[in-house]
Amino acid sequence: MNYAIIGIGSNIDAETNIKNMLTNLKQKVNVIKVSPLVKTKPIGIENQPDFTNGAVKLETELNRENLIKLLKSIENEMGRDRSQPKFGPRCIDLDLVVWNGEIVDQDYYTRDFLKDSVRKVL
Repeated sequence: MNYAIIGIGSNIDAETNIKNMLTNLKQKVNVIKVSPLVKTKPIGIENQPDFTNGAVKLETELNRENLIKLLKSIENEMGRDRSQPKFGPRCIDLDLVVWNGEIVDQDYYTRDFLKDSVRKVL
């Protein structure tokens, strides 16, 4: 069994999109814990709505590559527009942050809200 922590975020209808994403994710992996959600200011492109961010701890039989594919497919199903700038608005953003106890996303070290969310699901 593999354990992962996923960073989650949205600034387009965040409450609905995060709820729908969790419903979808729970059908495919075992969600162990969801952090409290926090509002954060946008990074990079500041002229957009604030983000709602958090983290999800899960267990899965998927390997790392297939989990990332699953996360991207969920983003795509939910209408993630990949033509937007990297730091632009998004309906859902799912990033693998911790894989089997190892931090695999360098954003963990530069974003305090991400560190806090990860700690809250450990």
